[in-house]
This record gives sequence, structure tokens and C-alpha cells, in this order.
Amino acid sequence: MGNVTSSVAAKFAFFPPNPPTYDIYREEDGRPVLPGVTADMNVEMNLLNSKGGNKIVAMFWRHPHARFTLLYSHGNAADLGQMHELFIELRAHLRVNVMSYDYSGYGASTGKPSELNTYYDIEAVYNCLKREYGIKQEDLILYGQSVGSGPTLHLASRLRTLRGVVLHSAILSGIRVLYPVKMTFWFDIFKNIDKIRNVSCPVLVIHGTNDEIVDWSHGRRLWELSKEKYEPLWVKGGGHCNLETYPEYIKHLRKFINAMEKLSFMIPQTAQLTSNTSFTEQVRRNKCLRFGK
Repeated sequence: MGNVTSSVAAKFAFFPPNPPTYDIYREEDGRPVLPGVTADMNVEMNLLNSKGGNKIVAMFWRHPHARFTLLYSHGNAADLGQMHELFIELRAHLRVNVMSYDYSGYGASTGKPSELNTYYDIEAVYNCLKREYGIKQEDLILYGQSVGSGPTLHLASRLRTLRGVVLHSAILSGIRVLYPVKMTFWFDIFKNIDKIRNVSCPVLVIHGTNDEIVDWSHGRRLWELSKEKYEPLWVKGGGHCNLETYPEYIKHLRKFINAMEKLSFMIPQTAQLTSNTSFTEQVRRNKCLRFGK
């Protein structure tokens, strides 16, 4: 039963576009390039070696005045070729750098998609951000959409000084998408319900109330289990793949980014605040951190 259920969950988790929506080629100087991505877009492509032995495509969308970098882990039925407009919009409206990537077996990334490979993939991307771009944990916000919440929480649970996490239409675990089980089985995948308890930074949860793929209860429970809760966004009538079309989506994200900027200025100057002080308590002590209703 366990192997069968795990297999079903894995099939739900990974639906890479077939064929991929893009390919890569190399310039005369050897640089990898995507068709349609021009120099004026201010984006750099990286081909990274993962611990799983795969080549991972990662794209760094640079903003000239960015304070933070968003490491974006996408959903299960898309690849980078379909998401350029979204990354351009996020970069412009939030004034952040965006690091996007394709999992093993997605787009032009090699290998086969699996839970373990997604963990290796995001670790390779994070190491690239540190090594090539000098991005520090405290300047990094992890963003996980749907299945992307798995690698996002895997990494977030291991980083102690991460700035923040955004969970967009996130899952509690693979099995829980299929069955309303009350306990975690060893054969389950993406056990976010357990990993969220080890995340020490502020967490923003965004979920549609009419999500037909991942029930709203997943997002609500992840928010309840977060140590450092940020005001969630429950998109009334929102589904699983259309939350970006609602005006409150980008508005709430911008408010979250602004709050993280204020928090970053506050921490070095306030001696009594330690890593064990809750985000809610920090807000209560500092009137400059106010969140709209």
C-alpha cells in the first residue's frame, strides 16, 4: 500500500511540460542563452551542477536597486520558458532580484524529477547565489509555489538567518493532497507539515479559497504551524493557478517585502532582540512595523 500511495503522490507532484517550452543555445563566447531573452532584460543564465549529478538551468533576474533576492521554486506543470513575464513583473513591482530555476527533468535541466532531486536542485541554486552573486541569508526570501513549497521548506528549515518565506498554494505533504490523513507516513513525500516547524523566519502564506487541486486547509494549517506568522492572504474565489491575476496578490507581496525591509534595519540596532524573539513580539515593540488590514 505504501509504495502504491507514494507512487501516486509522486505522479501528482511532477508534470513537466512535454516537450519543454524552451531550449538553450550558446553564444560564441560560450555563454548559455535562452531564445527570446535579450540583453536588455538584465538576466543572466547559469548551468549548475547538482549533487544528484544533473545540470540545472537557473536564471538571475537582476534589479539595479534590489535590497532582497527572491529564490522562486515554481509549480509542478510549468517550466521557465512559460514564466518570463511573471518574473519581470515580480522584479519590477517588488524591486527585488529574482532567481528562478527548473528542477531536474524540467525544461532544459537534465535528469529525472524526484523529491530528492528537487532538494539537490535548490541547494545548487542557493550555493550559486552565495558564490556568484554574494547573496547573504539575511537578504534572501524563499518563494515556493505548489510543489515548489517542498524544496522551499527543505532549504528554509536549514537556514537560521533567512529573511523570509512565501508559501503560495502550498501543500502539507504529497499524500495529504490525495487523502485527509492525520499522521505522517514514512513513504510520504514533501513533508512540509513537519518542516514548517523548523523555519525560524517570517512566513507569508498565500492560498485561494476555491483551490481545486490543493485545498485551502493546507495553506491554513501551514500558517497555523509557522513560528513567525505574517498576515496571510486568503484570496477569495482564487484557484490553484490564477492567484497572480488578483490585484491583492502583488499588493500583499509588496507589503510583505516592505515589512522585511523595516525589520532588517531594526535588527542590528536593537540589542534586546535575539533570534529567539518572535516576529510578532518584534512588531509589538516597534510601532514602525505596522501591517494593513
